[in-house]
Amino acid sequence: MMVSEAERDCLGRAMYFESNRTDSEGLLAVGTVVMNRLEAAAFPGGICEVVGQPRQFAPGVLTKPMRDKDLPKVADVADAVLAGERHPKVGSAMYFHTAGRRFPYNNMHYVAVAGGNAFYEKRKPGAPVPTTFAAAPAKGEHIPDAPARDICTVAALGSGARQG
Repeated sequence: MMVSEAERDCLGRAMYFESNRTDSEGLLAVGTVVMNRLEAAAFPGGICEVVGQPRQFAPGVLTKPMRDKDLPKVADVADAVLAGERHPKVGSAMYFHTAGRRFPYNNMHYVAVAGGNAFYEKRKPGAPVPTTFAAAPAKGEHIPDAPARDICTVAALGSGARQG
């Protein structure tokens, strides 16, 4: 995908300020959400418009300074996202929040945890799982079809570690 340097910068800034800044997997997961939103009619046109939409990304995401030492990693992952790489577990999810927070909504179906965030899609309870998510889990990994109410269960999706 060919984009301007400004659009590349907006993507990198969203990835940087919304994830664990040293975690390539987290950067990629946030970049995947930005690109998913870019392709969705419900969100505005370009990357900068998606990232700059009010109350969607961290305050100041487009203006705060980034640490120079982190810029090469952010640029590498942003370039990978723009070249078509996506986080395999995020799939077509367009939403995330800080891992460890809990919400009572029954339409939040978690698909991945990466970079300190829990990624989810919004689906009506009982709705079929899209095929992109059916193929995403690693061998032997189970992603519950029901909404995750316990972030510990969700966190186990990203690590392959304990569940409970």
